[in-house]
Amino acid sequence: MAKRTTTRIEPTFDGPAEHKASGGFSVSEDDRVMPSAKKQPAAKRKAEKAERGQPSRRSRKKPRRGFFGGLTRAVYWCFVLALWGGIAAAGIVVYYGAQMPSATTWAIPDRPPNVKIVSVDGKLLANRGMTGGEAVGLHEMSPYIPQAVMAIEDRRFYSHFGIDPMGLGRALLGNLTSGRFSQGGSTLTQQLAKNLFLKPDRTIERKVQEVLLALWLEQKHTKDQILEMYLNRVYFGSGAYGVEAASRRYFGKSARDVTLSEAALLAGLLKAPSRLSPARDPKAAEARAQLVLAAMRDENMIGEKELATAMSAPATRAASYWTGSEHYVADRIMEELPNLIGEVRSDIIVDSTIDLTLQDLAEKSIRRLIDENGEKLSVSQGALVSIDNSGAVRAMVGGYDYANSQFDRAAEARRQPGSAFKPFVYLAALEAGRTPDSIRNDAPISIGKWKPDNYNGKYFGRVTLATALAKSLNSVAAQLTMEVGPDAVIEVAHRMGIESQLQANTSIALGTSEVTPLELTAAYVPFANGGYKPEVHFIQRITTTAGEVLYEGAGGNAPRVVRPEIVGMMNSMMTGTVEVGTAKKAAFNWPSAGKTGTSQNSRDAWFVGYTANLTTGVWFGNDDGKPMKKVTGGALPAQAWHEFMVAAHEGVPVAPLPGTWKSVPQAEPGSVPMASVEEPDHPAAAPAPSPVSRNLPMDDVGAADGDTGFVPMPQEPPTASIGRRPVPQADVGGPVVRRQTSILDVIMGN
Repeated sequence: MAKRTTTRIEPTFDGPAEHKASGGFSVSEDDRVMPSAKKQPAAKRKAEKAERGQPSRRSRKKPRRGFFGGLTRAVYWCFVLALWGGIAAAGIVVYYGAQMPSATTWAIPDRPPNVKIVSVDGKLLANRGMTGGEAVGLHEMSPYIPQAVMAIEDRRFYSHFGIDPMGLGRALLGNLTSGRFSQGGSTLTQQLAKNLFLKPDRTIERKVQEVLLALWLEQKHTKDQILEMYLNRVYFGSGAYGVEAASRRYFGKSARDVTLSEAALLAGLLKAPSRLSPARDPKAAEARAQLVLAAMRDENMIGEKELATAMSAPATRAASYWTGSEHYVADRIMEELPNLIGEVRSDIIVDSTIDLTLQDLAEKSIRRLIDENGEKLSVSQGALVSIDNSGAVRAMVGGYDYANSQFDRAAEARRQPGSAFKPFVYLAALEAGRTPDSIRNDAPISIGKWKPDNYNGKYFGRVTLATALAKSLNSVAAQLTMEVGPDAVIEVAHRMGIESQLQANTSIALGTSEVTPLELTAAYVPFANGGYKPEVHFIQRITTTAGEVLYEGAGGNAPRVVRPEIVGMMNSMMTGTVEVGTAKKAAFNWPSAGKTGTSQNSRDAWFVGYTANLTTGVWFGNDDGKPMKKVTGGALPAQAWHEFMVAAHEGVPVAPLPGTWKSVPQAEPGSVPMASVEEPDHPAAAPAPSPVSRNLPMDDVGAADGDTGFVPMPQEPPTASIGRRPVPQADVGGPVVRRQTSILDVIMGN
């Protein structure tokens, strides 16, 4: 047997060619399942492709796409971009929407409450509150208003679902064309959502939330409800929110009565309320209004004739602020509301005590006198207050023009009353036992270093108190103050209605302590109503718009502050001021009485007078205390008082002043001089003992003695015209200061 070899012959691949020839195993590249990674020579690859019939890379030509090929690719990529853009937008909406409260908690916030203030006959006095006007139903307002707003702001309002894709596209195209953010695509629903819930930030977050809220509003409310809410809340410039406030502000009328041209002006303000306000730029407001009218014509809301008529309407110029003296009253009422009903949470109606006819009369009188005499007499301001016997304020003018100055000079300005304060001195003297027939010696006197001179140094010797008051003799008033004491005078003044702090010095006799026209007028009311001090008030009733009564004037009893016999004496004495004294210009065909007052260098001029029907006080002066040119209480104030009271008493039955007293002279007639004395033009020499009394009083000297024989008829205690009941009598009277007789008393004739 042959010997078996142990050497194993392994098959080889890609081996040398001689192995193939020898019959060994061999695998070519074509036999492999997967090609080798080893690169073949370029020539070999080319040859193999040629064998398979494939052209070379250089020999192949790219196919031409053409126009349709490019369009197809553009559409494709636009679709891709739109898809991804939609996904991104959805992500943003989900992200910002997740940060908002749950939709189940969304609710329309309450409209800021409006305070509607009306006069005694139901006429609108003013609106107050954040909006400045009451809410008006869509069916109540002028139909031109919603039409104008839709034409310029959202002409497809009734057809879109809260978002207007066409409007958004138009705005986007316009912004891209102009290269800046010049147009907005918000619908009225979106604008309402922004006003109700969001801040006016220009952010993506706010815009996303605005869209979501707009969709919610469209689901919860009808189109009419959305439009009504929008028109009653949107800002129209100059502090006016809502169409009613704007109509009152710019045209002085309700939104119910707005014309086509006025509605176009209101709609035009929405683009830029502050800049386009007719109170700021009436020409710009008018130009914008004409664009609105053109848009309304394009939408066939109006015809060519209506367009031409509205286009020809002149530009509207509004005052820079609310005008009209009734706004002084409205401000005062707003100050009193919290104490009566607390915080105002819903729309309310305030029935005031103001008679709008009398208010207008008072304002016209004050303004006319200043317009006619302001430059030549150096007077720029005036105030008037009129109060009836129940304490109801029937008119109050706080200055020449509310639009230029909202400072209320009637209720807030404290000025020296001058001789208009003397009735409280004489009242204290009468309560201490004197009478109008009591005699005093009108002669130069010295009280310490103070010498209260009469006008022009004229003195009349022995005179009655009635004559001294009619002539406004300073020396007699100072004597009476010394007799009863300054504290007694202050007690009387406060008891009658003065609320300001008064200085306890002898010069108080000449009105050196400052008071407001409102409180001084109120302090004269007891003379007019028989001795009672009613509560001075501006508000009669407060109700909700649904009729619920929130406050009703109690009409309680007014306390008696002056005894009937003293009232009769005072009315007899002060009648002389109007009939023959310093206020003769105030006299008219009613029994009336009062007192003039003029402070040093005519810085203040007063007349406070009354009938059995009304008590009215008038003041003229300057805010900076600049002296007027010889203006006295018997001049402009008496004229304004006369004009107002004549109109206020037209058609009212004549009634006498309350109280009875008949003069019983204690001296021979010849002992009381009868003389005519001109109005004063220089002050009495009086000290200024305190900062409050910095201006010295001016002597107020009358023309002749008063008629002390006037006997008024008795009158019942006052019954308020607003639910007040008759007031029972009571014993009253200030303290009598007992003093021992001195040499000074003997000299003065006491």
